[in-house]
Amino acid sequence: MTPTPDVLELLAFAAEPGGGNPAGVVLDAVGLSDAEMRRIAADLGHPETAFVGAREGRRVAVRYFSPDDEVPFCGHATVATAVALAEVEGPGSFVFDTPAGVVEVTTERGAEGRVTAGFTSVEPYVVDLEADVADRLLSLLGLSHADLDERMPLAQSFAGNLHPVVAVREQHTFDSFTFAPAPVRALLDERGWKGTIIVVHVDAAIADGVVIEARNLFPVADITEDPATGSAAASLGAYLRDRVGLPAPFGFTVRQGRHIGRPSVLDVEVPASGGIVVRGSATPL
Repeated sequence: MTPTPDVLELLAFAAEPGGGNPAGVVLDAVGLSDAEMRRIAADLGHPETAFVGAREGRRVAVRYFSPDDEVPFCGHATVATAVALAEVEGPGSFVFDTPAGVVEVTTERGAEGRVTAGFTSVEPYVVDLEADVADRLLSLLGLSHADLDERMPLAQSFAGNLHPVVAVREQHTFDSFTFAPAPVRALLDERGWKGTIIVVHVDAAIADGVVIEARNLFPVADITEDPATGSAAASLGAYLRDRVGLPAPFGFTVRQGRHIGRPSVLDVEVPASGGIVVRGSATPL
């Protein structure tokens, strides 16, 4: 068996102390088997752990594991990995070869010394959410079509992972809905949704600079909601460009994690075409 490698633990996208999403990062995963990576991710129990494999200069192979499965892409673990690499190799650009495709990453060190990172997603796309699946999903969340924001139709959006997008009209409904983890997990698995279910509330005009509050449902192990989800933020950018028709380029901010006591903030930039940019920071856990 390969010796257990050094594992870094970082918090990504924290809006304040105690916020953010924890990620494991293994900067030298060359030689680790799939089973060993799964074990490390399960032992850590974070939503995802990133494993850096073969390198060629500043181009690296990266894989991501939740506590019970491999996922094609993970945004917060990408930011955490980029920050960890920048601390070792210096800020600048990296290229991540992920199971979802090639992801370009930039890092820079601010005047206060903190490293921030931004990734450009793979080519996104948006597709309809079938009516019967939509009804099942809403039922599992205790929602009805009358609870939805008519400005934002139900759909599925991909920017590394495929996420269903549910927009709730009223703040109270958004704050108070609940769900049973096991049936939601079963629907995720049935549909092949490797990421989260995106539930959002927008209490303003949908325009450049808008702040969107999100809850990302991700029942796995002891986790029910994800505190900060980079792939979902990128997918939401593609959704706003495609289905809402927000003129691009534009930017917006995602606020997430409040409902589970881990406030997080993600900054998103949406170009007229191509991949979506998500920016944030990461600090040691």
